[in-house]
Amino acid sequence: MFKPIETERLIIRKFRPDDFTELYEYLSDSNVVRYEPYEPYTWEQTKREAEFRSNSEEYFAVTMKGDGRLIGNLYLGKRDFDTYELGYVFNREWQMCGYASESAEALLRYAFGTLKAHRVVAKCNALNYRSYKLMERLGMRREAELKKNVYFKRDSSGNPIWQDTLQYAILLEEWKQKYE
Repeated sequence: MFKPIETERLIIRKFRPDDFTELYEYLSDSNVVRYEPYEPYTWEQTKREAEFRSNSEEYFAVTMKGDGRLIGNLYLGKRDFDTYELGYVFNREWQMCGYASESAEALLRYAFGTLKAHRVVAKCNALNYRSYKLMERLGMRREAELKKNVYFKRDSSGNPIWQDTLQYAILLEEWKQKYE
């Protein structure tokens, strides 16, 4: 059972179904989800998503310590060979304040300490400068730049809009070198 993680300014906890209002604030924002593999969420989709996330072991709500406000989410999905995949999405209002770094670093500590991860990977669209800079601040190294490897949308003629992907990773021993 996951025990909430406290940082200097944040609490990282499991999602609850009643998080949908604040979740909607950023999942419905086209600027926030522009590099995500989905379109902005509707109110009804967000209600279902909050319910789904409340039952998932892979999604984590990032909330402010003082008032409990939901400002974003983290994702930590189990993969083969003791590897986990890290992801994050934050409300535009709370971006560029260090909250993504603070919470992702805490979740990496959980992955390597509690879950005994050997490796954590993260991926982003090659145009998503803020995302890959965050990965680098966390001590992750770029492992690959995949050219036109994926598409989530199509143009008006139905042709795929191909995207490039950057892949970053950090090993347990690299984590220890940086943080211990």
